[in-house]
Amino acid sequence: MGKTFPRCLQQLDYRKSIVGLVTGAGALYLLYKAVRVGIKCTPPLCSNSPICIARLAIERERHGRDSGEIRRLLNSLECKHDEYVKSMILHSITRCVYLLETEASACTTEDICLVGDMLDDTDNSVKIQALNALKAFSGIRKFRLKIQEHSIKVLELLSTIWDTELHIAGLRLLNNLPLPDYVHPQLRRVMPALMEIMQADYILAQVQAVRLLSYLAQKNDLLYDILNCQVHPNFLSLFQSTQPGSLLFEVLVFAERLSEGRNSTHYRAVKWHYHEQSLHEALFGDESRLADRLLSLVIHPEEEVQIQACKVIVSLQCPQDVGCRPSSCRPSPCRPSQSYFQNGE
Repeated sequence: MGKTFPRCLQQLDYRKSIVGLVTGAGALYLLYKAVRVGIKCTPPLCSNSPICIARLAIERERHGRDSGEIRRLLNSLECKHDEYVKSMILHSITRCVYLLETEASACTTEDICLVGDMLDDTDNSVKIQALNALKAFSGIRKFRLKIQEHSIKVLELLSTIWDTELHIAGLRLLNNLPLPDYVHPQLRRVMPALMEIMQADYILAQVQAVRLLSYLAQKNDLLYDILNCQVHPNFLSLFQSTQPGSLLFEVLVFAERLSEGRNSTHYRAVKWHYHEQSLHEALFGDESRLADRLLSLVIHPEEEVQIQACKVIVSLQCPQDVGCRPSSCRPSPCRPSQSYFQNGE
């Protein structure tokens, strides 16, 4: 061999060092090329990445061209897929409708029906994504009437499936639509479910539920159904100052609209009978402690809650058909809760 063993080891270490340097330099060079190519390349149309779609939208709008992304996704939705793929396609459609407004407006009512058909899917995640997609399309005026046709189905889902994410998605959609009169019979049937969602311990769903109920409270033919709906014994806990301000404000708006409705000439012309555990008794009955809750909210740290609490107090003292000003309000002799707001209180 002619070489000592220690010398062989020394040469071997040297060669390994050289190989390491070359390999490291090669890796750096390859990384540099990859980054450079990545910066220069245009995102493919098939990418589902939010960044790719946003970049595509900006570039296409800048040049006045149609990316075809929404049409590709809708066509793909017609094919047979498993639940996960259908859910992801619907999610991408929702995102594209918000990003590509011009392309979304070019869609047809048949496309809306295709998305609406997904509400019949057996998988809840597909239903949720379909509701989100319909909500996105509802921002385009020409599709609202077609989306309204799915209102009864949405109400059915809210009343038969106890899933918080589905509740939020369904209620957000309904709150973005003017509900036609023909859905009122279905609304009466699902009123207990809406009241349950409102009292459930999940803020986002509660806020959406109470917003819908506030809207419905302004419908003369639904007011009694709402007021006679059964509630939990601790219903007034929704008016506690410890509740999030967003929920408190919506609940107070709801209470004001109920008070205004029951004080109207039209409603007072009928002698109504209420269940002893009804919403009416919880808010306006002789044993109600609503006044105490309202007075504590007048000093709430959030100004909009303070103002809304004052509005409810005024509405309780002042029947709307009298037309009196707050400074001259007197307790109505026919109001069962008048003792809570005597002069000077």
